[in-house]
Amino acid sequence: MLDSINLMTEIPKAEYKQEVRELKRRLAMLQQTVREKKLPVLILFEGWGAAGKGSIISDVMLSMDPRGYSVYSITEPSQDELRKPLLWRYWMKLPEYGQFTIFDRSWYQDIMIAPLEENIRKSEVARRVHSINTFERQLADDGYVVLKFFLHIGQKEQEKRLRKLEENKTTRWRVTERDWKRNKQYERYWTAYDHYLQETDTACAPWHLIDAHHERCALLSVYQILVTSVETALQNREDGVMSWVQPCTAAKPYESPLGFPMVSMPNLAEVHLDKRMEEADYKAELKKAQKTLAKLHNKLYLSKRPLIIAYEGWDAAGKGGNIRRVAAALDPRGYEVIPVAAPDKTELAHHYLWRFWKNLPRTGHVAIFDRTWYGRVLVERIEGFCREDDWKRAYQEINEFEKELHDWGAILVKFWLHVDQDEQLARFMDRQNTPEKRWKITEEDWRNREKWSAYEIAVNDMFQMTSTEFAPWHIIESNDKRYGRIKALKTIIHAVESELAQ
Repeated sequence: MLDSINLMTEIPKAEYKQEVRELKRRLAMLQQTVREKKLPVLILFEGWGAAGKGSIISDVMLSMDPRGYSVYSITEPSQDELRKPLLWRYWMKLPEYGQFTIFDRSWYQDIMIAPLEENIRKSEVARRVHSINTFERQLADDGYVVLKFFLHIGQKEQEKRLRKLEENKTTRWRVTERDWKRNKQYERYWTAYDHYLQETDTACAPWHLIDAHHERCALLSVYQILVTSVETALQNREDGVMSWVQPCTAAKPYESPLGFPMVSMPNLAEVHLDKRMEEADYKAELKKAQKTLAKLHNKLYLSKRPLIIAYEGWDAAGKGGNIRRVAAALDPRGYEVIPVAAPDKTELAHHYLWRFWKNLPRTGHVAIFDRTWYGRVLVERIEGFCREDDWKRAYQEINEFEKELHDWGAILVKFWLHVDQDEQLARFMDRQNTPEKRWKITEEDWRNREKWSAYEIAVNDMFQMTSTEFAPWHIIESNDKRYGRIKALKTIIHAVESELAQ
């Protein structure tokens, strides 16, 4: 791809000024429309050191209302960021709908630079490439405009600019030994850049290669692409179509219908709910299981393996009581329970997975989600809170999300707490008739109960589409709460022991 760039392009100053002035005016106007139409715009700049990224970003910033954008300069990850999945810190910096975010370097440092300067296996680099393509496709599917610029200069031009920076006392700090090393090994880095540009040049997030030898040409090209791309995206938004028309190559499945090896699951109607446990047996089993889980929590911490426990289930199925028995076995310094309700204003202004990325545990810690990202294919599907295309696409996105967590090293345990309609009704009535429990029952619970059949279909679909080998579903028979609690504890113990034994 880099061979295709003409590094001799020039433009007369007068012509440049006239064109850029008009483009800046259009960009300023577009920013207001972007806010009104809630279009998120993600702009990232990659390229050679001293290619002019900072100057271009500064110029673009001056053309925009500062209340409508954020700028991030990506440096070495912090210790906290190193304890999260690779893409976590980038998810945290995504713009809200209607905002611009500009990245001075980005996740591409993790595949273009890191493999050359760190001891990273080829298989891990390939996984990162796939994760990045998936990440960008998910953003594009959600309506984000993803603009990727690579600023290209030749080896001699880079050397000249580095020397000029180094000779000036006020800019000398910007040149490091690493910059000179990269310049001396220009061909090696050129080969890597060119390869990964091709690997990540997708229909939904194509690369824009910029001749950066001449500042005016580079700046004009960036403005032309930026303005045209945002205008096109806004027009497509009006027409109800995506800003890209061809599927990304990274989205092609590589195994089953959704691209992942699946685990066969029964339908809810096939699950027998007659399992019971006597009080004395329950107490003995509970004490034993909690003692075992407490020891495993220490092993998780020492092995730096995160554990993510996801609870879904019918209203009044006993999620709260089940979670309390699990949490009682854990060191309070090493776990967090995340209750998931309807998204707030900030969460609604991001990709629906954003709030779950935000709450991922650190390595060695435990996160217990009381309801999860599966709301997309359950309540949002049934209640019409998202479009049909959105929840149908979510099965693939959720599998990709969970695969990302699995590859990071997380142990995922997913529960569906199952009760029958008679048991649910009995628990509803108990809550309604007991003053200290009345807060647990709402009108929404009764409305959801009326849609039992629709939810059952959605749950069965969820099982069939998202019970993967790396994150299978576990149905917990919960007509008897004691039985359900012990089964959940034993399932967690088995999952952790199996993973730690590998």
